[in-house]
Amino acid sequence: MVHTAKNGDAPRQARYFPFPRVVDVLLRGAGQVMFQNSPWTGLFFLLGIAWASWRADTPEVVIGALTGLCTGTLAACLLHAPREEIDAGLHGYNGILVGCALPVFFGSGLMCWALVVAGAFFSTVIMMAVSGFLRSWRVSAMTGPFVFTTWFILLSSYSFAHISIAALPAPAPPSQISGALALTPGPEALFLASFTGISQVFLIDNAVTGVIFLAGIAASSPFAALLGWGGSVLAIAAALVLGADGQSIEAGLYQFSAVLTAIGLGSVFYRTSRSVLAYAFLGTVFTVVAQGALNAALSPLGIPTLTFPFVIAAWLFLLPHISFERKSGDSPSA
Repeated sequence: MVHTAKNGDAPRQARYFPFPRVVDVLLRGAGQVMFQNSPWTGLFFLLGIAWASWRADTPEVVIGALTGLCTGTLAACLLHAPREEIDAGLHGYNGILVGCALPVFFGSGLMCWALVVAGAFFSTVIMMAVSGFLRSWRVSAMTGPFVFTTWFILLSSYSFAHISIAALPAPAPPSQISGALALTPGPEALFLASFTGISQVFLIDNAVTGVIFLAGIAASSPFAALLGWGGSVLAIAAALVLGADGQSIEAGLYQFSAVLTAIGLGSVFYRTSRSVLAYAFLGTVFTVVAQGALNAALSPLGIPTLTFPFVIAAWLFLLPHISFERKSGDSPSA
């Protein structure tokens, strides 16, 4: 999502992959959800989404993902976004997330598809606006445009009778969970949860999809894949120590934002070192705390946190501009 090639490199890189340019750009957009500027990663991600959609008999999710990916990228072309950003897929990843999310919450009616198209288009507008605003602070929009777009659409659904809600949490005041809910899942369940947490980046509850996603990340960067899985494991450990709801841990709901934080801080924004890895460790743990805080804050509104725990953690851990060595050619302003 911000792991761009050096300025002007994206079009040259595209010639090294056996995909037509349009397909290459779209696949890169999918891969950028987890910072990978690689069409192979994007292909694995789409295969993982398709697998989960087939297993859960929810074809609307993979259709929504493709629709959002195409619409967000097309919007960037129509709005004359910088060519190198489009070629690197930086205007596709928010759209694909919108396309995955809205069918989960609204089903597959005509209104849902209209909202997917509109939401993916809006996410690109917001991406360009937020990126421009944050550029002077040298931080990226991350998945903020996806979060803001989806939050607005979800909240608006309570005001409009023609938007049918299929699955949103009932608004309720926050309350501390009971000890019974904080029971520790068994070792096998925790192992599967480490992969489910990765799949939940795309709002998918499927451990096999998580493995497919990891394979896709590894196709671009084995070290980033290791960080992603390690971030999920660390998030599970932190959630258990803090006494989080065991069912939420099994479903990957405390891990998915931590996965993004671990990859971003550990391998994307800075050149990896022991100090950087320690910083990423702290950022990942903080993301779990942020997850719990935002769960409570948004409970009265009846909307999910989405990836905002990652966004806020990444922003807070990048804004101090710690004097770690930046990766040459990487731009946190995309």
